[in-house]
Amino acid sequence: MTLTPHSTVAVIGGGTMGAGIAQVAAQAGHPVRLYDIQAGAANRAINGIATALGARVAKGKLSEADKAATVARLTAAGSLADLADADLIVEAAAEQIDVKQAIFRDLAAVCPPEAIFASNTSSISITAIASGVPHPARVVGLHFFNPAPVMKLVEVVSGLETEPAVLDSLTELALRWGKRPVRCQSTPGFIVNRVARPFYAEAWRALEEQVAPAAVIDAALRDCGGFPMGPLALTDLIGQDVNFAVTCSVFNGFWQERRFLPSLIQQELVLGKRLGRKTGQGVYRWPLDEALPFEAGQVSMLSDSVTFSGVELDDVLVQVTQGETATQVSKRLNRPVVLIDLVNDWQHAPLVVLAAAAGNAPEQTAQAIGYFQRQGKRVLQINDYPGMLVWRTVAMLANEALDALQKGVACEQDIDTAMRLGVNYPHGPLAWGAELGWQNVLRLLENLQQHYGEERYRPTSLLRQRALLETQHEH
Repeated sequence: MTLTPHSTVAVIGGGTMGAGIAQVAAQAGHPVRLYDIQAGAANRAINGIATALGARVAKGKLSEADKAATVARLTAAGSLADLADADLIVEAAAEQIDVKQAIFRDLAAVCPPEAIFASNTSSISITAIASGVPHPARVVGLHFFNPAPVMKLVEVVSGLETEPAVLDSLTELALRWGKRPVRCQSTPGFIVNRVARPFYAEAWRALEEQVAPAAVIDAALRDCGGFPMGPLALTDLIGQDVNFAVTCSVFNGFWQERRFLPSLIQQELVLGKRLGRKTGQGVYRWPLDEALPFEAGQVSMLSDSVTFSGVELDDVLVQVTQGETATQVSKRLNRPVVLIDLVNDWQHAPLVVLAAAAGNAPEQTAQAIGYFQRQGKRVLQINDYPGMLVWRTVAMLANEALDALQKGVACEQDIDTAMRLGVNYPHGPLAWGAELGWQNVLRLLENLQQHYGEERYRPTSLLRQRALLETQHEH
């Protein structure tokens, strides 16, 4: 099952992902057969690849000779029988288990047992796909991210039957293709689509609870959190139907675990065919109003950031949220309180998000706003909200990453790599949690759990263990 740089690669599905994977394999020097059940689709995909490569030639990023050689390696296959001598078959067909099983069963009838069958599924169990296929040991997940020629990450997913040699072979192949492979077990959402759920879920919750308008929620995550794009705008870009379907798939895959609960607002958008950019209307109206900037702010590495630790302005206490509301803290301390949200990189962040206790006099809150404005920060005030927008999202991401780690989905390094490269997070959630302090993450989640009385914010046992070890190291 060794794959050489000259092994024949077949790709099933001439859509965006299939064409992208075919391009990656052909550019790496493999003869590639592209098959699509729809007549003419494979040839259209090859023409599309030629056009995309032509654009790179025009920009001086690729030579005409390399473009011609890549296109020459691509052949449209007329039937599955034409794939009989392929060493690796990558399936990028419809995201339906019966479709995928049928394809692999038909392939098993024409391909030798040593041919590797890989599925580019983003959420279907590899074990389930392999269960109806002769020689299930050769069935593996090879999950690329869109656009495949650009995105570095590839999840190499092991089903229950997948042979270790197959995983090794595909890991080496992905490296030769210039990709960054991460290994994981077949589990709902694999690494990225599972660990990323809170990024969207917490934004939908804030919108549902009318904490702030969508543009403010997105600005907080982007300009304070250092994420390349706000979560609500990102769901518009992905497509509300696609993002909602993945959330539902993960939610049902985990037996309706509350922390994966889909959003009623998102469901309403999908029912109303407001799917985002592709329909011209989602959370936002597209093309986006220029008043909503999407460039990521400058993101520095964790250790470089200068943090804000809190300040007293006359009788007003200004501090970073710990998961309680400003009103709760104010009642407990019997003084005016303004809470601010987590800022990933204090020096470079253009924005501060704050919430004031209900009992504050307007001039007391204005004091805090003025303090940050004098430092050149833009200030957005939101409704009093426990854990604010950024801190609770980061805490939930770290908690979900720990849960995946504890359950053996992937190793620590691969989880962080997957989240940085697959969805461009400023830091891996495990490194981020350690930098912020596991005790701080734990306290924030415990406060949220107490506030809502919900399972959703339950800290994982590994988080409790890490917080405990942190206290031991301090003494």
